[in-house]
Amino acid sequence: MSASQTSDVPTLLVKIFGKDRPGITAGLFDTLAAYSVDVVDIEQVVTRGRIVLCALVTKPAAGSEGELRATVHNWAESLRLQAEIISGTGDNRPRGSGRSHVTVLGHPLTAESTATIAARITATGGNIDRIFRLAKYPVTAVEFAVSGVETEPLRTALATTAAQIGVDVAVVSAGLHRRAQRLVVMDVDSTLIQDEVIELFAAHAGCEAEVAEVTERAMRGELDFEQSLHARVALLAGLDASVVDKVRSEVRLTPGARTLIRTLKTLGYQVGVVSGGFTQVTDDLRERLGLDFASANTLEIVDGKLTGKVTGEIVDRAGKARLLRRFAGEAGVPLSQTVAIGDGANDLDMLNAAGLGVAFNAKPVVREAAHTAVNVPFLDAVLYLLGVTREEVEAADLA
Repeated sequence: MSASQTSDVPTLLVKIFGKDRPGITAGLFDTLAAYSVDVVDIEQVVTRGRIVLCALVTKPAAGSEGELRATVHNWAESLRLQAEIISGTGDNRPRGSGRSHVTVLGHPLTAESTATIAARITATGGNIDRIFRLAKYPVTAVEFAVSGVETEPLRTALATTAAQIGVDVAVVSAGLHRRAQRLVVMDVDSTLIQDEVIELFAAHAGCEAEVAEVTERAMRGELDFEQSLHARVALLAGLDASVVDKVRSEVRLTPGARTLIRTLKTLGYQVGVVSGGFTQVTDDLRERLGLDFASANTLEIVDGKLTGKVTGEIVDRAGKARLLRRFAGEAGVPLSQTVAIGDGANDLDMLNAAGLGVAFNAKPVVREAAHTAVNVPFLDAVLYLLGVTREEVEAADLA
């Protein structure tokens, strides 16, 4: 029966509440089947062992509604459940145009922050059609299905609110594209891994202070990325190439990194990394983690020694965005279906070019410019922004 066919049809909303147990749903519809009603809609939620089951059905034949009501109430009472039956006409009202998924991450997620987000959605003209939980650990993640307001103004409004109350909020357009094949591209230093690779090399060269000073100059705007890269790498001149293996062994993956990549790969996503660091490390990560793409700068090694130079094309801020586009083309994925994750200003062009740019434990300027931010120390929390539930993550682990 189509929406137009049910718009003027008398219907009954049957609501069942109480302690959940096996057989409730089957029992309710078995009871209703005796009255030859058609099912228009069903919703069921179980929270902490309590069930709320709603069935929207057509009214029974004339003269039998009273009997249906009595029978449903008697069946419910026999199971120590409560029943409520409401007469009406037609189905749910049509959802408004402009549909979005709003994912909220909290650690913890408080009632106050939830109220603030919900109020802000309403203030933008949006309507919350449905809410469900994606995960309860290591963070609480819930998703709101919202209609009635376009995605971009909703995203802008909620980004400001999220920053004020200290929760992470992602807003993406609803539709089939959310389930389509996608490409995820990550920064490496302080995103995929906990370390800054240049600092690991500097520790072996005994020039940590000097490297840190060049980094500070770059942050002050005295040097651009390429200048700072060359200045820092020059300090590594003469270092024995055997240090590469030592640095590789010292690299620490960010908590949740393996889970993120493994789950994405199980779901059929392609995954890549771009880095202002060095291929001597990213190539190893690509092999260890089964990445589809990897690109970074390359330390020049001559006669078993680092020369203090890099070779090939420099991967800088613009280069990362360029590589995102290249990877998307090679993967056959539209740019709108890409996700970029990064933490620094060097990632901003990439984050803005992607369909969804995620600032991961990022500096304020990056959080403000990205589509959304994740400020919990678990990289796999990004999965919830894509609508993946914790149960699906665990199922992927067992696959």
